Amino acid sequence: MGDFFPAGIFGDVSTGSWFGFDRIMMVRLIVVVLLLLLLWLGTRKATLIPGRGQNIVEMGLDFVRVQIAEQILGKERAKPYIAMLTTIFFAVLAMNLAGVIPFLNIAGTSRVGLPLVLALWVLVTYLAAGVKKHGVGKYLMTQLFPPGVPWPAYVLITPIEALQVFILRPATLTVRLLANMMAGHLMLALTFAATHFLLLEGGGLVKLAAPLTFAGGIFVTLFEVFVAVLQAYIFALLASIYLNFALEEEH
Repeated sequence: MGDFFPAGIFGDVSTGSWFGFDRIMMVRLIVVVLLLLLLWLGTRKATLIPGRGQNIVEMGLDFVRVQIAEQILGKERAKPYIAMLTTIFFAVLAMNLAGVIPFLNIAGTSRVGLPLVLALWVLVTYLAAGVKKHGVGKYLMTQLFPPGVPWPAYVLITPIEALQVFILRPATLTVRLLANMMAGHLMLALTFAATHFLLLEGGGLVKLAAPLTFAGGIFVTLFEVFVAVLQAYIFALLASIYLNFALEEEH
């Protein structure tokens, strides 16, 4: 668990301090630089007939635009939010994949700060979108007072809807991403630590179990790559769904 709360490289990372820089923050910074560099290299010589790098970038952009944004919001309504959803998808994907990159070895999303910031960005965006389209009063009515429900039931339903709109949606975005990345790191650490222990400190036939734990570590690594992609997709997809809820007349 200490991997999630490393010592500070500089500054003070203790609770209550106003600034500190540790290994996870360094990993996040490296990932941002690498992501921007790869996107720049892939598009710096953009042509009508794309090369390999440009083609990969365009496939990613088209995936977010078509399979997430336009699939949920529709072609016209998606336009103002494609940049945001694309940024979220690529940022989450890159930060997640840091957990299986040698010498980084931990996801930038495996501590709560970054998932929470992204979730709050989604919250502010869909609230602003709903208010812009409907006005404050009508937006709150459509979100907190579902049509077709007997008025006495609103005593129970409206607090639940308010909790969902303002708390549960960003909370579930945060916790889902954080928990998956923490669990993946712990599984990788356990399998490879077991391999190290069995090879160097195990006695007799116990050493024969080391290849099994190593194979388990390889499997967990591949599974972690799958989870990294899946969680980026789910985060962007849910952001689109919440935007759609805010823009719909009824939900």
